[in-house]
Amino acid sequence: MQFLYLTTTGRTSGLPREIEIWFVDTEGKYYILAEKFHEAHWVRNIEKNPRVQVRVGDRSFAATARALDPKRDAALWKLAQDLEREKYGWGDGLPVEITPD
Repeated sequence: MQFLYLTTTGRTSGLPREIEIWFVDTEGKYYILAEKFHEAHWVRNIEKNPRVQVRVGDRSFAATARALDPKRDAALWKLAQDLEREKYGWGDGLPVEITPD
């Protein structure tokens, strides 16, 4: 699979907001990268409400998402970026971890 579909809740509107984004997965968790870091609207939505819906291929599930902290999550940050570089040839951005329920 190349894309993950992430649905967040709009922080102002309360409406569902879906994006299509590259992803990697490891150890039961999914990682996506926000090129604009905390300026990305979907990241700001997650910061207000971490409950998300995810669709990968024909699998849909509820999950909790969080932006990684560059110091506290340094190893995961590097892992997510490295896996994205391996899969897509690009790995810059803020890693966001998605943990399925």
